[in-house]
Amino acid sequence: MFNEMSGEDGVIRPAYEGVARWIERTGSETLLLKTEEAEAIFRRIGITFAVYGEGGDPERLIPFDLIPRVFDAAEWRRLDRGIKQRARALNAFLWDVYHRGEILRAGIVPERLVYRNDAFLPEMVGFDPPGRVYSHIVGIDIVRTGEGAFQVLEDNCRTPSGVSYKLETRTVMMRMFPELFRQLSIEPVDDYPDMLRKTLEEVAPPACKGSPVVVVLTPGPLNSAYYEHSFLADRMGLELVQPQDLFVDEGRVWMRTTRGPVRVDVIYRRIDDDFLDPIAFRPDSMLGIAGLMQVYRSGGVTICSAPGAGVADDKAVYCYVPQMIRFYLGQEPILENVQTWRCSEPDELAYVLSHLDELVVKEVHGSGGYGMLIGPKSTKAEIAAYAERIKADPEDFIAQPTLELSAAPSVAGGGIAPRHVDLRPYCLVGADMRLAPGGLTRVALREGSLVVNSSQGGGVKDTWVLSE
Repeated sequence: MFNEMSGEDGVIRPAYEGVARWIERTGSETLLLKTEEAEAIFRRIGITFAVYGEGGDPERLIPFDLIPRVFDAAEWRRLDRGIKQRARALNAFLWDVYHRGEILRAGIVPERLVYRNDAFLPEMVGFDPPGRVYSHIVGIDIVRTGEGAFQVLEDNCRTPSGVSYKLETRTVMMRMFPELFRQLSIEPVDDYPDMLRKTLEEVAPPACKGSPVVVVLTPGPLNSAYYEHSFLADRMGLELVQPQDLFVDEGRVWMRTTRGPVRVDVIYRRIDDDFLDPIAFRPDSMLGIAGLMQVYRSGGVTICSAPGAGVADDKAVYCYVPQMIRFYLGQEPILENVQTWRCSEPDELAYVLSHLDELVVKEVHGSGGYGMLIGPKSTKAEIAAYAERIKADPEDFIAQPTLELSAAPSVAGGGIAPRHVDLRPYCLVGADMRLAPGGLTRVALREGSLVVNSSQGGGVKDTWVLSE
């Protein structure tokens, strides 16, 4: 296991020297008390998420680990280049598959992975979103396995969540430990909402002739990520709207207000494709705006991210992103994928079935850490049952090695101990490409666990990028 703070010889890595001194000076007992204080702040602010399908109150306080994760400037420069490269290739792929399909005709990506994909929307074929941008907020999940070994675990091109935790953890850390930020040169992250708003304004539709009116569209307070929806709307100074607040008339989208209808130019939507428009998609949707897709296709409004963008973050399509980078950009990938076996391929399926006790198997369309098999942590009965699921529908599964994720020091187990972490940076794509320093570090607070998702018991850390 790669320990991000100290090497095998126990020597503290330069990026963590300031944090190590702070931990030693503060002591584990004080950090435990400060953890309780941070929890009280989170509870008072209302930083929660929801877990459905369980009894009792689904609202949970997300665990917050006080010890920050640190990247030095050189590490972040490489990640910055690799993340932007990947976001550029994913958007090029989306434009291609909804137009000429050159990467498919070249035999690089199998056609069935696109045209038989539930996320592929025929309604988007031939349509050019403003700036040819389909995924305006690209969340790239990155793991580290060694000193310079960063790999992409998966891509999120629809509505990647969690950025509110990134911003709130920084606010809480600055409030509780201001001396740390005076002593160390840490890149700020509080301009992310302004960056996001500027990105959304840059992709205003052709029909917009003045300053664009942008709104955040939420399903409502019962949604698991509602806190984030309201947080971002507030920080960007935008209206937070629910579907009943919007309507279509005369080829435009309008917002109901106490002052009368107000034209809407850009919708940052946090509603799944299927529910966006009951005329174009699910007729039983109670969350859609009737006629929205017609206005979108006619250039009267921009939807961020574009309907149909999900075809690019399918876990089977993910396998081909390095080839996309070579095909569209003529470059070698800066960040490689984690080795992945596609159960849709007979030879790879045979390998996966014979090595289930060693692998992590995921549903192609799964998320949130649900529906996974972690072979080394599973019983023989669980492995046998999962094998039957794979055999019944091989195309629905991919497998990856059980990575020895890097670990960072955490307040856990009554003291300070290493816990596995990953990283989700958020790349904003508009007329320009923007990437705020750091991202959301998720931490598996259960000893030995590799699952960092909050719905599975994971927590979050502040992520520091040191200045030059």
